[in-house]
Amino acid sequence: MAKGLVIVLMAIAVGLSVVFIVGCQYDPLTSLGVATGTVRCITVADYTDKMKAGWVGQMAGVGWGGPTEFKFKGQIIPEDKMPQWQPKLINQFRQDDIYVEMTFLRTLELYGFDCSIRQAGIDFANSGYKLWHANRNGRDNLRKGIAPPDSGHPQFNTHADDIDYQIEADYSGLIAPGMPNVAIELGEKFGRLMNYGDGLYGGQFVGGMYAEAFFENDMEKIVLAGLKCIPKESQYAECIRDVLAWYKKNPDDWEKTWQLINEKYHLNAAYRRFSCSGPKGEFNIDAKINGAYIVMGLLYGKGDPDETIIISTRCGQDSDCNPSNAGGILFTTIGFENLPAKFKSALNPEGKFSHTPYNFPTLVKVCEELVRRAVERAGGRVGKDREGEDVFAIAIRKPRPTKLEQCWEAGPVANSKFSEEEMAQIKAPQQVNK
Repeated sequence: MAKGLVIVLMAIAVGLSVVFIVGCQYDPLTSLGVATGTVRCITVADYTDKMKAGWVGQMAGVGWGGPTEFKFKGQIIPEDKMPQWQPKLINQFRQDDIYVEMTFLRTLELYGFDCSIRQAGIDFANSGYKLWHANRNGRDNLRKGIAPPDSGHPQFNTHADDIDYQIEADYSGLIAPGMPNVAIELGEKFGRLMNYGDGLYGGQFVGGMYAEAFFENDMEKIVLAGLKCIPKESQYAECIRDVLAWYKKNPDDWEKTWQLINEKYHLNAAYRRFSCSGPKGEFNIDAKINGAYIVMGLLYGKGDPDETIIISTRCGQDSDCNPSNAGGILFTTIGFENLPAKFKSALNPEGKFSHTPYNFPTLVKVCEELVRRAVERAGGRVGKDREGEDVFAIAIRKPRPTKLEQCWEAGPVANSKFSEEEMAQIKAPQQVNK
């Protein structure tokens, strides 16, 4: 048994599942087929409640910040220019911040977690929505026959350090509670369709924060958990460490921290070496600085939904994507039932997310199905607590970040091409969206 814990454990192996009567943590018995080491437990009902809230948080953030997107570049949005929240804004069914990641969910639903990166690429190539930057460049590459991971390699994708996978990585943590390595692995599969280096790490960082948000509500700890999912030598990790340090020096002055971020990560060309707008452009869609603005909302928002979204938005640049990530992570810690009514009262359950087979209830259902596969695949089990509720017993694993790579000093390409048979599966128009 886990040291210092008073736990009653009864377990019976039944096929692939195990029935538990447990406390919160325990050292499971290897004879029961459960991974060694301590585990984290969350009831299936609590998981669903938090997962639903995570999706709502994304919708709230992108809806609230939407009117400001890239209208304020290299400047803080004035307080009087911040839009007012209206409950109807929660119905964000036509936002690329939301529906692109559902393409990845659909691939997982149909082919499972062991699907190939090439299948992921075919499915993304067949998407019909309009795209921009790394997403668009990556999909164009796929449609031309450049298979992943080369579709996201800097040699073929001049936007590889852009924000794209970061804005659509929420799904990876929402189906991986307490499983950071699942979020990292999903980044290696779906993030490489369009990104590389810091552009990839941004999504793995976001996924890692979501994974932790199911068990933690201290924002500093959540940010640190995300940091463990990316190479510590990367500029992206350096940026997030800076934000944490500047927050501690200026805990009540987010605008001072914003100035420090702007000076180093916007005005300093050394940190924009693969910026698609050039090293000195006003427009900055680089993953690092926008990731910093996600963290700004989480830290300075201090657990308040309004303040978290407002601060992340007022930081500027991609000011709908960043509050979408920040809102999703915070709302996951809160749970759907505990959210303020203004963020859920007008939610339309029948609204269909553009270019997907999902409305909100079916989105929740597919996540509920995928998380069960993820838990068992990662060495955990589904069991029952002493009240008879279904529980996920999730094996704790140290995050294993991908190796360091940098867009401005990229490694060799994989020379990956789709075969004729694979190209025949790509039905989407070959012309770039206009």
